[in-house]
Amino acid sequence: TYTSGTEFSPSGIDIDMADSLARSLGVEIQWVRTSWPELMNDLLAGKFDIAMGGISRTLKRQRQALFSMPYHVGGKMPIGRCSDKARLTSLAQIDQPDIRVIVNPGGTNQKYVQEHIRQAKIRVFDDNRKIFDEILADRADVMITDAVEVSLQTTRHPALCALTSEPLTYQDKAYLMPRDLIWQNYVNTWLEQEIASGRYTKRFEDGLQR
Repeated sequence: TYTSGTEFSPSGIDIDMADSLARSLGVEIQWVRTSWPELMNDLLAGKFDIAMGGISRTLKRQRQALFSMPYHVGGKMPIGRCSDKARLTSLAQIDQPDIRVIVNPGGTNQKYVQEHIRQAKIRVFDDNRKIFDEILADRADVMITDAVEVSLQTTRHPALCALTSEPLTYQDKAYLMPRDLIWQNYVNTWLEQEIASGRYTKRFEDGLQR
């Protein structure tokens, strides 16, 4: 899920899912900007009814909010230039003083890097839309992000490759909501129907080709 240019025009798999959810309710979507550092604060402040877009279920978030059933299972995976794939095949090889790890702030990517990277140079980069361009331009070597993001970016950028064959962690994705059980039950029923019908899988596959 991303925005293009200076206009706020969200696009992506989760945007398609949000459109489907809105149609099921017979309502129009009001898009609300947030960020990984402010996600939970904005939720608790009542700025939105649901957050949809690559959100990992964590116990810390669960203490303050509700999640839908998971719609994707994956984990953290390193992505880098395909030319480096042979020499960076493990976390131990990545965590070396001459390796530059780039990370977006405020979410589970940064948390993982802070907990596991001890020797490599860490660079925090704010613009999610351009972060992979930094690797392509040789201003960074590796990003550790969600496996689903790795699949998307390696499809869009043939010069980028997954550096490990399996994720480094287990993690699932779900939609984040306030503590409203009726709303959670509705979202879960809608999501179950989307998955069972094959509509979610089709949106996911179409989204990877954009």
